[in-house]
Amino acid sequence: MSIQHGADIKGDLDLDCDVVIIGSGAGGAVMATELSLAGLDVIVLEEGKHVPAKVHGAMRQSQSVRTLWRDGGMSVAFGLGGSPSVNLTVGSGIGGSSILTGGVCFRVSEEINDNWAREMGLSDLTAKGMDPYYSRVEKAVNVEEVPVHMRSRSTSLFCEGAEKLGYPMEPTRRNTSGCQGCGRCNFGCPHEAKLSVDLSYLPRAMAAGAQVFSDCIVTKIVQRNGRASGVEGRIFNGPQRTKRGRFSVRAKVVVSSCGGLHSPILLKSNGLAGFGSQIGENLTLHPGFRVFALFDEPVQGWKGSMQSAFSNHFHEDRFMLMSIFIPASVIAAQLPGAGPGNRKHLDHLNNIAVFGAMLHDDGPGTVRRGPGREPFVTYRMSARDKVAMFRGIRLVAETYFAAGAKKVYLPVLGADPVTADQLASFPLEQISPTKIECGSQHPLGACRMGTAAGWSGVDSNGKLWGTDNIYVVDGSIIPSSLGVNPQLTIMALATRMAERLVDAFPRHRAQA
Repeated sequence: MSIQHGADIKGDLDLDCDVVIIGSGAGGAVMATELSLAGLDVIVLEEGKHVPAKVHGAMRQSQSVRTLWRDGGMSVAFGLGGSPSVNLTVGSGIGGSSILTGGVCFRVSEEINDNWAREMGLSDLTAKGMDPYYSRVEKAVNVEEVPVHMRSRSTSLFCEGAEKLGYPMEPTRRNTSGCQGCGRCNFGCPHEAKLSVDLSYLPRAMAAGAQVFSDCIVTKIVQRNGRASGVEGRIFNGPQRTKRGRFSVRAKVVVSSCGGLHSPILLKSNGLAGFGSQIGENLTLHPGFRVFALFDEPVQGWKGSMQSAFSNHFHEDRFMLMSIFIPASVIAAQLPGAGPGNRKHLDHLNNIAVFGAMLHDDGPGTVRRGPGREPFVTYRMSARDKVAMFRGIRLVAETYFAAGAKKVYLPVLGADPVTADQLASFPLEQISPTKIECGSQHPLGACRMGTAAGWSGVDSNGKLWGTDNIYVVDGSIIPSSLGVNPQLTIMALATRMAERLVDAFPRHRAQA
């Protein structure tokens, strides 16, 4: 069985199944696989296109952004209260955002698990309780350490600086097999070495009988007598991908796996988030920022794994340091100036290194219905997160100077590159946070799990409060900011929730 392209479907669709899953990303693909392997009849509906991994890997970066990044990479969380606005990377295609990540796979710390269990009452989510689910996912996607020889020179230089400053660096863990270090994971792997869910999970789901449709946007969760009875929507099977056909899927259980931003919007649009609901609240983002460094020597940071080393040494300061080297063409677009002003920096592109940091943030942000299909997202950074952000930026710059950098480009809008002496007197901490360039691939928590509807969106099994057979399984249910990349945790929670849903399914079947 293969993925069915909605664009190729003539007319309308009318289908029946046990479970309909809206979205094919890390949560939806795992749910589809586990439920299908347990013998349930599953249908997956994906709004985006199906672009095979081999085709995606052959695209130019600009093609990838236009084709598979929602809003062409221009999604944003608008900063409030003197907070920076945060650019959001969100996938739109078979595989969801997993096809756009760097492949980083970390378990959360035991401290986070303890907080979920002790402070939030989610007693099953201890490190011991989650271990079997993490282990199943790690095996399925081949989580492995990036060897030192796969580090780019950009990363190696940073590690040299870290050693001189006396803090440790560790190898990153990623879902790869046969990585050749081409450094373009966010834009499609030419070697199909990044085992995103379109390669690792969905083929297994379809082999077990799941039907997967691309180009299908769900607009309505049909409800009868207090229960969901299926979904309806439109098919992008018209000219220029316009919505022409209609579909109706009857199901005994509905699972929203639209992602951290769109599950809240789907639920709100269908009257499933009434007055006082926590749906759309409590958003965290893990805001990230990068520092470019200019060296005398050639760096050619694109030669090596994109994300190969990290340090969580500063977790008490609320940030993680993470290697990254985006393609040179993307770096060029982020260097200062325009025309000749930009060109003078491009002449040194071969000598530029990059490293980043990511906040373990408080938030909170909110997700509201916008005037069209896309959500309106706002974000208010806490006072201590602002302190952590400036501390992280300064540390990354100091580390590169310790490694011998001549200048660094701080993520400050309008700022020129600075030398080590200039950094020492640069009033970074006095700059308005609104002038800091921030990005995020991790919108989490807007339907967070909990033990009561008063402060959470779903229960510990992912079931939406106030409903009997509507579940949410994606990044939006993460109970709190993680401080590490969330992909592995989303997939582990999805594995756990699929197991629980299989156990509960005889009741759902009887009540349908």
